[in-house]
Amino acid sequence: MTVHQLTADVAAFTGWLSGLAGRLEPGQGWYGVFAARDPEGMRACFDGTDILPWDVAESLLQDLGEPADGPRALHGRALHRAAAAAHDRAPGGAAALAERRALMADEIRYAEQRIRELHGRPDPDGALFWAQDDHVRATARVAELTERLEQLDRLAGAVRAPVPPEPVRRRPRGARYAWVAEESEPVVDPVAEPVTGPVPTAAPLAAPRGARFAPVPADPAPTPGPAPAPAPEPDEAARAVRAAGNAVYALRRLRAQGRTGEAHALLCEALAGPPGWLPALAGELAAAGLAADWATLLWEAADLPPDRLAAVAVALADAGRAEDRDRLLRQGAARPVAELAEACAALRAVRRDAEARALLGAFLGCRTPEDAAALAATDPAALVPELRAAARALSPARERDLLHALRVAGLA
Repeated sequence: MTVHQLTADVAAFTGWLSGLAGRLEPGQGWYGVFAARDPEGMRACFDGTDILPWDVAESLLQDLGEPADGPRALHGRALHRAAAAAHDRAPGGAAALAERRALMADEIRYAEQRIRELHGRPDPDGALFWAQDDHVRATARVAELTERLEQLDRLAGAVRAPVPPEPVRRRPRGARYAWVAEESEPVVDPVAEPVTGPVPTAAPLAAPRGARFAPVPADPAPTPGPAPAPAPEPDEAARAVRAAGNAVYALRRLRAQGRTGEAHALLCEALAGPPGWLPALAGELAAAGLAADWATLLWEAADLPPDRLAAVAVALADAGRAEDRDRLLRQGAARPVAELAEACAALRAVRRDAEARALLGAFLGCRTPEDAAALAATDPAALVPELRAAARALSPARERDLLHALRVAGLA
């Protein structure tokens, strides 16, 4: 690829990024946070001499109220991947990625240490929130940098030893990473076409299983012969563990084959399934050494519709994963106030006061008092007392700032 082409790929993404920033208020929201914490780094990314980490771009989209799966985000993600690939192929690209990944791994360890030090202590300035945010972002960046390094390795391998392309295997319209697994073995190919035609009676298939986070598909038409005795239906916990194991197996297979985009899509599709199955997936990912993927999944979950966000938070809390619940709610706290009001209402409807308090506390920790007043205005009777209680739990100064903003808005 020529230098001109490399420059064009990067320029396309920086153009998208500049257009996004042009619609934001300088100094406000996450945009203001990043600009204040690393002005030189942000300037380098806007100039195209470095590539903005995608988690930062996602935060800017949140500032704008853009959905993570909306057309603007999907277009930006495609441009980001192309720009990163072009940037990384420059001389010394692999070494720079490896060095940055090592630095991010150090950042994860430092953030974990800070979290342990701050946990349970008075925290009037919200230092714990920022340590936790640093941990989430560093984890996501390690995953992103690893993917970029793998892409470079594949490119280098292709240059050394070209291989003929595999025949294109078409999937039926509307099929989305669905497969059937045998009871006795893991998933073999998560994007293989479904087998069509009659099934030989000499080799009957096991009943189809839900290999991903979707309802278990209906049994196929039985073959001629005496009907077998019905097997006992697995309970919900067993189905969740089985689906999680299959998903992790498929995820690793896709990554090993270099199909990282499909792996990410498969991972995120877990969010479309039962929220109560997600803790099992978290456990399987951790056991497989894929904790970074769980952090990515929580990051994506923060952009779910408000009622779904609330349901996931409840499921994590009920499974004893309070830390994951809090991380999810902190990341979701940057959403537009109207969506946060819906999430609070959903939690209130199922009497989940602890989750509502955690969400509002995270909101107050990263948003301005004026934002809090705007949120309170969506449902003053319910949210004014809840916000005051959450602010009081953070610090007297936070409560005073909130009360002033409420008085200015005529809500005190």
